[in-house]
Amino acid sequence: MRMQGIIGIILLVNLKPTGSIGATHALIVVLLVCLFVMCFAWSWGPLGWLIPSETFPLETRTAGFSFAVSANMLFTFIIAQSFLSMLCKMQAGIFFFFAAWILVAGVFALYLMPETKGVPVDDMVERVWKQHWFWKSYMTEDNPDEDLKQRKLEMAASISRN
Repeated sequence: MRMQGIIGIILLVNLKPTGSIGATHALIVVLLVCLFVMCFAWSWGPLGWLIPSETFPLETRTAGFSFAVSANMLFTFIIAQSFLSMLCKMQAGIFFFFAAWILVAGVFALYLMPETKGVPVDDMVERVWKQHWFWKSYMTEDNPDEDLKQRKLEMAASISRN
């Protein structure tokens, strides 16, 4: 977030009406963008892959991971397609725009992402999701193993009738 803010301030102060910027400031902006990409690759970047792999229970991991990957690719496509148009329209403001989204993501992670350290994947629902102050209201009390057994029995009964 700091990199985005610093880049935004440099561009806000030094960007001329013609869209040009001095060579020294341009070099500083390029270096800060490279530093931002490097820091992102070591921090927020892998979270799109790490969080689904650690938080989805085994029963829904495949569907959850496919949704996470699809959403990741969709939003990457949207950002890639809209970035240059937004840069032309918003100029320095685009860096403040993305800094605000980094702040939103940080607040989300701080308050709504549960800690999974030391929790086996098999116990994720009971020990993490059903205990979390926010997500527990979305968890049902039924036993998914019992539901699965019941569905298998019903399927077997309908097959034997045919």
